[in-house]
Formats: sequence, C-alpha cells, structure tokens
Amino acid sequence: MAVELKETIDKRREEIMDACERLYESMGFHAITIKNISTETSFSRPSIYNYFQTKEEIFLGLLTREYMKWNDALRSVIGRKANMDKDALARALAKSMEERKTLLKVSAMNLYEIEENSRDELLVEYKRIFKDSIELFDECLKKHLGVSAEKSEQIRYAFFPYMYGIYPYAYPTAKQISAMDEVKLSHRDVTIYEMTYQFLKLIL
Repeated sequence: MAVELKETIDKRREEIMDACERLYESMGFHAITIKNISTETSFSRPSIYNYFQTKEEIFLGLLTREYMKWNDALRSVIGRKANMDKDALARALAKSMEERKTLLKVSAMNLYEIEENSRDELLVEYKRIFKDSIELFDECLKKHLGVSAEKSEQIRYAFFPYMYGIYPYAYPTAKQISAMDEVKLSHRDVTIYEMTYQFLKLIL
C-alpha cells in the first residue's frame, strides 16, 4: 500500500514537472505561475500545493531530475569497456551535456533564487544528486584518462562553473542579438555540444 502511494505521488510530481518544463520552453521563469502550470496538468492549483509548496520547488525538482538523467549518461561513459583518449572523452561528455538543455537553462538563469525558496529537505535531495554528478564526472576522468584526484578537482572547478554560462551563449535572446548588432559586437551561432567539447578539449 505504501509503495503504491509513493508511486502515485511520484507520478503526480512528474506530471507537474513535465508541465513546468513545457512552459519553460516559451516562457520566462518569472512569468510562469502555479496557475499556469495547473492548466497544463490534470490538477487544480490548490492540488499542486500538496506536492510542491512553491514554484521554485517545482523547478528544483526539475533540476534534480535533470541531474539524475545526466548521471545515467555519465555512468554510461564510465561503463564503456575501451578507454578513451582526451578527444573521445571530451566528445562523449559533450554529447551527454547536449541532451541537458533544461539543466543548463535553469542553472544559468535562476538557480540561486530556486535554492533560496525551496524547503531544506528538497534542497538536500538536490545537493545529494549533484554530489553524485561530481563523483561520476571525476570517475570518468579517472577511468579513461587516469588523472589524479588533485588534477580531477582542478578540471572540475573549471568545468562546472563554465557549465552555467553555456546556455546564454548557445541561446541568446532576440533582444540580446539586436543589442550586440547595434554595437557591432561579433557573435556567432554555437551549440551546447560545440561549447562543451571545445572547452573540455582545452582543459583535459
């Protein structure tokens, strides 16, 4: 009975997060409301509060889920039998990041606000999954390149902050592009994969 109840709760939380993610494709963080999200689900607005107390908690749940998916991809890289050289590992990690657009967008735009306005237990859950990401990233470097713990930490402290800047460069707004054109600031189209690969190739 308890297992069935947890499965029902998890399923409903997933539906709410799915709705939030769909809205985030076309709306900004501050424009999205619990009411907006409820119209995309089978729940009323008051019902959503049974699962998330704030909008920020929905986004934190979404981010936690994104890191869990990235962790699965990192485990896949670790599990490859043949060792990869620096270029192959950079490509594999870039491919794993290419599929995490939502992770990069949330992290770049509103992470501080989301963490500040979420319950402690949910923030701890997110940090636990994030810690797994760090350890799996380090394991990728150790398994395929044999780097030391000290070197791995140096690479990580360069890469993880860099991650938070990828989305704004890959997806500038029309307003930003117009302003750059106005002042003749050169810019070019880049992808998440390209930005991740080129940086990893530089630091590995």
